[in-house]
Amino acid sequence: MTRSTKHSGVRFEWRGTFANTELNELHSECFQHPLTDDDWWSRLNTFSLGWICMRMSKRLVGFVNVAWDGGVHAFLLDTMITTDLRRRGYATALVEEAVKHARALRCEWLHVDFEPHLRDFYYGACKFKATDAGLIRLR
Repeated sequence: MTRSTKHSGVRFEWRGTFANTELNELHSECFQHPLTDDDWWSRLNTFSLGWICMRMSKRLVGFVNVAWDGGVHAFLLDTMITTDLRRRGYATALVEEAVKHARALRCEWLHVDFEPHLRDFYYGACKFKATDAGLIRLR
């Protein structure tokens, strides 16, 4: 499903098509690591409930993965907005799209973990609530 948004020229695509190269480039830019050659298409189609591609003039400028446990829990992963569009409400709109689709697919919970500098974004703009959670670093 594709829809326009209040942000001029932006389109959101639920389970939108993308080239691995363009998603690898966006991931590298957003998470500041060397460019990789990951097979995102196979990975997402195997393990995810869905994802949102955000495009502006056909260019992939935002992305979020909605992973899933096969039941009622969904998980936001890899929320990305290209550097030149940050702090303009695009990431909030991207997450809102993910919430809408997870809810429509009957998920009851949407989880997210994040680095401390993103606390205001997720708790404020996106309306997530703080919970107790645990984490074990495996590598």
